Amino acid sequence: MSRHYQVSVTEEAAGKRLDVFLAGVIPELTRSQAKKLIREGLVRVDGQVVRPKYLVKPGQKIEVIIPPAEKIELVPEEVPFEIIYEDEDLAVINKPPGIVVHPAAGHTKGTLVHGLLNKLKGLSGIGGELRPGIVHRLDKDTSGLLVVAKNDLAHRALIKQFKAREVKKIYLALVHGVPRKKEGQIDLPIGRHPVHRKKMSTKARVSREAITLWRVIKTFKKAALIEARPLTGRTHQIRVHLAAIGHPIIGDPLYGGQRPQGPKAPRQMLHAFQLSLTHPRSGKHLEFQAELPKDFKEVLDGLA
Repeated sequence: MSRHYQVSVTEEAAGKRLDVFLAGVIPELTRSQAKKLIREGLVRVDGQVVRPKYLVKPGQKIEVIIPPAEKIELVPEEVPFEIIYEDEDLAVINKPPGIVVHPAAGHTKGTLVHGLLNKLKGLSGIGGELRPGIVHRLDKDTSGLLVVAKNDLAHRALIKQFKAREVKKIYLALVHGVPRKKEGQIDLPIGRHPVHRKKMSTKARVSREAITLWRVIKTFKKAALIEARPLTGRTHQIRVHLAAIGHPIIGDPLYGGQRPQGPKAPRQMLHAFQLSLTHPRSGKHLEFQAELPKDFKEVLDGLA
């Protein structure tokens, strides 16, 4: 069922872009979602259809129609990824950049889950209808290793390992600038950004413990290749932490990684390089590595 909103523009909000204003007053809307609704003619200002960049005025009445959410059907699809390891309990995947892990609003097809359903014979159901087998995530533009549970026993055991911080994850990140130190620990709590809802922040009002160990692998004129090991699993943790110490990941549009005078990259240069865990059934130690993808190597070659 469609949802209807009617809002009035206050004196304080005067002069804001319409899409920005709507994202601020309607909790379920992001700016991009508001922009889409405006372009589809589902937003009217004093009865008129306007553009997303329209600047609102005090006293104006704005009507918003949010259509029913698109139903997501999990149908197996051919999605590019590499299976590094597989047995009856789990699979370890090397995810390419540009692939979303599981379906959500705006990403109803072509996710890693759709591809897993196509290639694997079984996935655990604990993650829910839209996240079968998913134990942990990687951001869309982060490449590298993911472990997937093929049954509920494996899923519970792996979740327990992640909560106990027994799973070792090592990432490679290419960052702006050269750190003064060769290694360090970032211990800064992370929470939702108070203004930008798609961002996380080390200065949030409500935050949770977040710790990242890092060390420099190689330096360039205006950049450094860093090995980062998150001891906690907060959203965007490595991206937020490296930006907080003044070295955002090159190509990261959200946390300052797109600098006019710095090195350029087609996406955020972050790769889940190594994954170590205990097998949920046999108790055997498993360790995997995934080499850097082609686009990451090309950026590195351009800096050498």
